Amino acid sequence: MSTERPRLHGYWRSTAAYRIRIALNLKKVSYEHMPVDLVRDGGVQHTAAYRALNPAELVPALEIDGQVITQSMAICEYLEETRPEPPLLPHHASERALARTIALDVACEIHPLNNLRVQQYLKGRLDVSDTAAVEWMHHWMAAGFGAIEARLEAHGRGGDTCLGGEPGIADIFLVGQAYNADRFGFSLAPYPRVQRVVKACRELPAFAEAAPEAQPDARPAA
Repeated sequence: MSTERPRLHGYWRSTAAYRIRIALNLKKVSYEHMPVDLVRDGGVQHTAAYRALNPAELVPALEIDGQVITQSMAICEYLEETRPEPPLLPHHASERALARTIALDVACEIHPLNNLRVQQYLKGRLDVSDTAAVEWMHHWMAAGFGAIEARLEAHGRGGDTCLGGEPGIADIFLVGQAYNADRFGFSLAPYPRVQRVVKACRELPAFAEAAPEAQPDARPAA
């Protein structure tokens, strides 16, 4: 395994990059923050230099062990396989499946419909108003957080972490998405189990230090 310090290419407000900051903190992996401004000058992610790093023109991209890994779930799984302690996934297969299901509820069902490039397409190409774009986001947040709340209830979960015990991949993805909910005025009050997990995890150092506003490239609220 390379001894070179990992480099995380991300943007302070990116919820996908937020996930990886939390995962690296939980794994106690020191890394170098490489800001990629997704907004200014049309977005650094669209430059040839960044495209050579990640052809998808998205963040995060993690340079680690002599390679570049993209997609937050793949990065988390890689960290779990190469740096197993402390674990991000439970020991039993059924528990791992539940943890991955919750993470993928966020990564596949909420986030892709709410991320920056979708918002830019709605408002630019389709001429959707800001109000209608936020309504779109709230619709998919309600569907996704509602499903996660139902899963936690069905499995008798939703204490200070999604599955109980130490925080893991489900909590990482859930807390990241909760940031977008707050940012766009979507209340988590109808989802008390989700809300409790988010509140408890945000107070943990690994999560607090990864928060968007705590990043060196963070900008003051407009």
